[in-house]
Amino acid sequence: MVGDKRLGERDWLIAAEFAERTALHGPTAPHEATALHAPTALHDPPAANAPVVRPAQLPAAAPDFTGRADAVRELSGLLAAQGGAPAQGSAPPVLAVSGIGGIGKTALAVHVAHAARRHFPDGQLYVDLRGAGPSPAEPDAVLAAFLRSLGIPDAAIPDGTEERTALYRSALAGRRILVLLDNARDADQIRPLLPGDPGDPGDGPHGRTAPHGRVAPHGCATLVTGRATMAGLDGAHLVDLDVMSPEEAFSLFALIVGEERAAVEREEVMDVLASCGFLPLAIRIAASRLASRRTWTVSVLARKLADERRRLDELRAGDLAVKASFELGYGQLEPEQARAFRLLGLAGGPDISLSAAAAVFGLDDAASRTLMESLVGTSLLEPTVPGRYRLHDLLRLYARTCAERDDIPEAEREAALSRLLDFYLATAARVYAAERPGDRTVEHLAPTTRPGLTFESSGAALEWLFTEADCLIACARQCVADGRRRRVADLLTAALDLAESGARSYQYEGVAEAIIESAQSAGDVRTEARARATLGNLYYFTGRFEHAERELERALDLAARDPMLASRVPNRLGSIVLDQGRKEEAEAYFNRALDAFRADANEAGEASALSNLARVHIDKGRAQAGVELAEQALEIYQRLGASLRLANGRYTLGIALTRTGRLDEALTHLTQALGIFRDSRQQLWEGMAHFRLAETHLAAGRPARAAWHAERSLAMQGLCGEWRRGSLLTVLGKALSAVGQTDRARECWQEALAIYQRLGSPEREEVSALMGVSSISSAAPPHGATRLHSDPPGGMTAH
Repeated sequence: MVGDKRLGERDWLIAAEFAERTALHGPTAPHEATALHAPTALHDPPAANAPVVRPAQLPAAAPDFTGRADAVRELSGLLAAQGGAPAQGSAPPVLAVSGIGGIGKTALAVHVAHAARRHFPDGQLYVDLRGAGPSPAEPDAVLAAFLRSLGIPDAAIPDGTEERTALYRSALAGRRILVLLDNARDADQIRPLLPGDPGDPGDGPHGRTAPHGRVAPHGCATLVTGRATMAGLDGAHLVDLDVMSPEEAFSLFALIVGEERAAVEREEVMDVLASCGFLPLAIRIAASRLASRRTWTVSVLARKLADERRRLDELRAGDLAVKASFELGYGQLEPEQARAFRLLGLAGGPDISLSAAAAVFGLDDAASRTLMESLVGTSLLEPTVPGRYRLHDLLRLYARTCAERDDIPEAEREAALSRLLDFYLATAARVYAAERPGDRTVEHLAPTTRPGLTFESSGAALEWLFTEADCLIACARQCVADGRRRRVADLLTAALDLAESGARSYQYEGVAEAIIESAQSAGDVRTEARARATLGNLYYFTGRFEHAERELERALDLAARDPMLASRVPNRLGSIVLDQGRKEEAEAYFNRALDAFRADANEAGEASALSNLARVHIDKGRAQAGVELAEQALEIYQRLGASLRLANGRYTLGIALTRTGRLDEALTHLTQALGIFRDSRQQLWEGMAHFRLAETHLAAGRPARAAWHAERSLAMQGLCGEWRRGSLLTVLGKALSAVGQTDRARECWQEALAIYQRLGSPEREEVSALMGVSSISSAAPPHGATRLHSDPPGGMTAH
């Protein structure tokens, strides 16, 4: 600074004199009115005419602050260590709290700062840096204000930012002051406002040399809040603030509206909190609105917030508004960032993968990653696991609002969703093909303009499908309108593993019903037929056979010439009528399906139809013929290298071998099938394999093993339908009775009988007879004791 021409000689002398006096005695004040408190015992007493200035600028703490126990404990501990004059480098000099607007950064920081005042007896400095607004505070202006607060006269304050920073750090030398920099824009804005590192000589003319010649730690700490992450601050301790937990959110809400009022309608309060996304600002606004309206119940507020289209407008109270808080962050974005943020709001689902976001943007993965990470830096987007990101629910609504009101025309919004749908359809088709080598179904799906992902293994493909399940179904639900309806129907076909496994069955069903309604309105017969076929398959997997038969017959009537439906639908219908004992119809359907699969050169489908025909032969008492057909199907699956479908072939062959008395061979095939089903996350099929193993072990005279498998099956069959549950209970009862647990056996049969009577099923006669027998021999059950067709078809490929 000596040669700096920007400072006059008189100004330099004043600043140097003040810095020297500050280093020795603490800061002075220009007049008596600035003297707030006496000096601390850590400093030499100042001159009589130089009383110590002790700033106390913290805003008032929120009286109803609650929760955030972990963050409070973490920050308070670090501030206590820093304020206690630690050894050099023992604690981070900067604590930076970041998060989206409305997350409660300032409330937390102010609360912690007030609690830590005793560790900083020389005062607390505070400034709102206005970093989220269009006019953030300039560092040199803040420095001037801080210097005045520390007692430096205006005449001694230099003009340049670097000079002011040097003087500011000199003024803090040897003192224990807490600096709260609220609402920072970025690391560049706050760097000049940070005290120097402990033990450094400082930037002023005298550094931080203590009176006795040693370097004294300053004991200062800086607490920063901002929407942007402060990863660029070397040595800073970063705290990324998340939404409140349900318990914390309820406590905050109850503090504002009253404990009794909240407790009376606790469930409705939780609905309100969920609509608020557990965001503290939203919770405070919602609770304040309720508190000011004594005639409202919590239910009234919950209903108002349930409407997503008006939710952000409802979250306004006085000068507080969630939307206004979001506007500040959105206004800082560069054009490409703003476009990306708006487009991300269009995608449904709990989160989004990088590849899916790239489809939405119409960019490659590298460019998309840059955009996504830049939004993470502004706290508008949150990383979850590597390669996946999440928008807060209210931010998603706000992003959609921006997309509709700003410069993204409807055509561009529709194009973004169309690209996302193409990505999901193309990738799901590859998952389907990876699981079903030789199956030509994917060749009959709608073409896409965007390629899907490729996978190194079928396991990786299935992992993608189940990871993306919620997002995929959300996209399908959004795209049932004209122009995309056909691709949505095909997406459900390609993602049928989700329905088959029991995962997301209800969401899947809702999308299928929406497609049917949309297709009917538009007269789109082909799409309606495919959606009905998909819905029929789902009904079958969940045990609703009458509904399944109705939907599949309607699909076949609408589009009998669709090569995909011409084979798949008869194959499924055959399974349904076989379950009802209509063996001749079943055989006709399976033969029809077999011819259609062969005409389409669909080898995997051919194997499925052969497996199903094996079941008919076994049911007709031609067990050896059934074994031969099942072996033909298994040979095809082995030749095609179909892992999961190979499990289906082994499953069917195991059943056939059980019926011919080749029990050891049957157990081998069923056990291998069980392992593949488990690895493939096919819970419904895993449960059915346990059921078949229970039957076989019972036939082999091992009732204890049979009971174990039956109980495992029963525990996994929550989505399989009542009729199949009745079959499982019947077999479990037989196994329990055979090991002498007659009371438990009777309980199982009573429940099974109630199910069969409710359904009007003929199995009730068998169960009634069982309940009249005191014990059951562990010998092989009669062929008709438990019907073979009480499970999904052995040939699961032909959906």
